[in-house]
Amino acid sequence: MKKVFTTLWRAAALLALCHVPVKAQTYQQVWADEFTTGISSNWVFETGGGGWGNNEKQYYQRANATVANGILQITARKENVGGMPYTSSRMITKGIKEFTYGKMEARIKLPLGQGLWPAFWMLGGNISQVSWPACGEIDIMEHINSENKIYGTPHWDSNGHAEYGGSATTTPADYHIYSVEWDASAIRWYLDGVQYHVMSIQNNVGGTEEFHRPFFLLLNLAVAGNWPGQTVDESKLPATMYVDYVRVYQKTSTPPPTSSVTIQAESYGSMNGVQLETTTDTGGGQNVGYIDAGDWMAYNNINFPTSGTYTIEYRVASPSGGTLSSDLNAGSIQLGNVAIPATAGWQNWTTVSKTVNVNAGTYNFGVFAQTGGWNINWIRITKAGSARMAAPEASTAMAAPAAEIELYPNPATNQLNVQSALDLSGSQYQIVDGRGKVVASGATRTGRLDVAGLKNGLYTLVIVTKDNQKLTRRFSK
Repeated sequence: MKKVFTTLWRAAALLALCHVPVKAQTYQQVWADEFTTGISSNWVFETGGGGWGNNEKQYYQRANATVANGILQITARKENVGGMPYTSSRMITKGIKEFTYGKMEARIKLPLGQGLWPAFWMLGGNISQVSWPACGEIDIMEHINSENKIYGTPHWDSNGHAEYGGSATTTPADYHIYSVEWDASAIRWYLDGVQYHVMSIQNNVGGTEEFHRPFFLLLNLAVAGNWPGQTVDESKLPATMYVDYVRVYQKTSTPPPTSSVTIQAESYGSMNGVQLETTTDTGGGQNVGYIDAGDWMAYNNINFPTSGTYTIEYRVASPSGGTLSSDLNAGSIQLGNVAIPATAGWQNWTTVSKTVNVNAGTYNFGVFAQTGGWNINWIRITKAGSARMAAPEASTAMAAPAAEIELYPNPATNQLNVQSALDLSGSQYQIVDGRGKVVASGATRTGRLDVAGLKNGLYTLVIVTKDNQKLTRRFSK
């Protein structure tokens, strides 16, 4: 998505690949969101303004993404939120659905207008650890303004930012299928099945080792920025990017990704009675709380790839205990009750689990409060035997994890207070923005960080202690 043009390395070597015949590959679908009944819980919505590293003018919020008649609609509007003059949505699968190699495609219809910048793209899953561009970026499709062409571009770190972009002429206001085929030797870009761009990554040529690691998907519609320019034709607003589906395939010769999915509790498609609040659980973010008997949450398009035994884990906290149950397709398939232990606090977290048998298929997954008085932070569904399960936590349920930090106030204003049971003296910290860029760093001395210079947005605080423990917590400003 980011556009900082540089002189590329060995351009002749890259262009030579354009003359290599494309070999037919056989793929099997390993994941999809068809947006049939809503937005699945595989997507997380990023929020905030601050330019997103490109001097963009929109504030991202969940409200600008809707589904109608099986089509995802991401709409940019002229409205002032968070100090920004426009709003839109940006949705990602980070930490939930990440892939190394494969065919990624989406059928999309794009809005036209000066200042509009829709994109379907990917970022390296380790962006929080190594920042951009070292994480790597694969722009499957980008479009700006009212141009009659789309762009496909990789970004990476080769002793500084490098990129190698291609483009194809099309009719962006009509539906088209935009895709990449990505393997250990190359990344190839396609428009409606016709290749228009290719780059070699074989043997990490040109420092492209980033492209041999897991990536997550992104969909967004930006308004203005360094590439499309700062002029916005407001007569074109509201403007909508329409997404029919997103699908991921992998070669039949390679195994599918692990049959495990983590659902963030706040990512429900619909609910009754619950509220969201900031959590102190590891990883930060929000949990679902204020749960009374009879309340429920539903999560759309949860895939069980094969028939058999699954373990469902629930991350919960409760002062006095409770009971939840889960089901599929609005109760037509019952998965049974799970007892929630008393953890001595609303933010003292533990994990409980239940083993169930489910036939292969895609379902709407529901969580129902048989009794109230508990919070839930996430749900993890794992195919039996496909991954190592979390260790039992019964002996530690009464206490928060030792390696934990708390931040307040959150959202922050001019000062961010850091509290931990650990001795943070001599620790180093970094503050990373929503694009993975380090915007502040230094040593933690007083337990207070000056954040007055940060723009409004979502950030991650990373602290490395003197004994090399790594602590992270998200906060907003």
